[in-house]
Order: sequence, then C-alpha cells, then structure tokens
Amino acid sequence: MHELALADAVIKAALRAADEAGMDRIDKLVVKVGELQQIEKDLFEFSLTSVLPTQDERIADAEFEVTEERVRFGCKACGHEYAKDEAALDGGGDADEAIHFIPELSHAFARCPSCGSPDFEILAGRGITLERIEGSSADDG
Repeated sequence: MHELALADAVIKAALRAADEAGMDRIDKLVVKVGELQQIEKDLFEFSLTSVLPTQDERIADAEFEVTEERVRFGCKACGHEYAKDEAALDGGGDADEAIHFIPELSHAFARCPSCGSPDFEILAGRGITLERIEGSSADDG
C-alpha cells in the first residue's frame, strides 16, 4: 500500500511542522500531490482522513484538502514549457507505466513537442508537498 506509506509520511511531517510552530492541534492540512506521483487519490485521502489521524489526537479532527499539481516540463534545448499530455511519448502505454514507477524514466520516453529534444527538466508536478498547515495552541485561547 504505497498510498498508506505516503500518507503516514505526510502526517509525520505535519506533526513535526506543527511542533516547530508551537501548535497543539492541527485544524487543516492542505496537501499537493504531483501528477507524476500517480497515486490512488481516494486511497491516499482515506489514509489521511480515516486511518492515520486516529493515532494522534493532535490531528484527529483535522480537515484535509488534497489537490493535484499538473506536470510541467521545461525543454533545456529550446526553452519551451509543456504539460505531460503535450509531450511526444515514445513507447505508448509502456511509457506511462514506466514513468509511473520511476518518474525519472520520463527522460527516456518524452520529447519536447516543439523541437523533439529529450533534454528537459521537471518544473512541477512531482512529489507530495505540504502546502499549508493551520492549527492552534493552548495559548491561543
């Protein structure tokens, strides 16, 4: 269960950030998931909202907002920026599956739609980011 492990890492990072900010309770957590992460969003959200928060009262009643960040590539040869669905993919369905498991393999399959170069960088849409943590402390009363 890849999604459960990712959700666990998000919860742990949020609790660590809340501790550093002096929060006793997390009220809302905004999480951005990159398109290249290709997770089962429903299972990830279920893990965040129903499975893991029950393990720590500081986050048990938190609201979770999960958004997706679309992939953006930047061609190093011509400077063109483009989305995943604009990229020229060699290998069809096999390319999608390979990229799902190892996002770095996108360099082996994707080409710039403007100049055809395989030399690009991933500008956005990779990984999971804690966008915002809202909470309170006992001193806020």
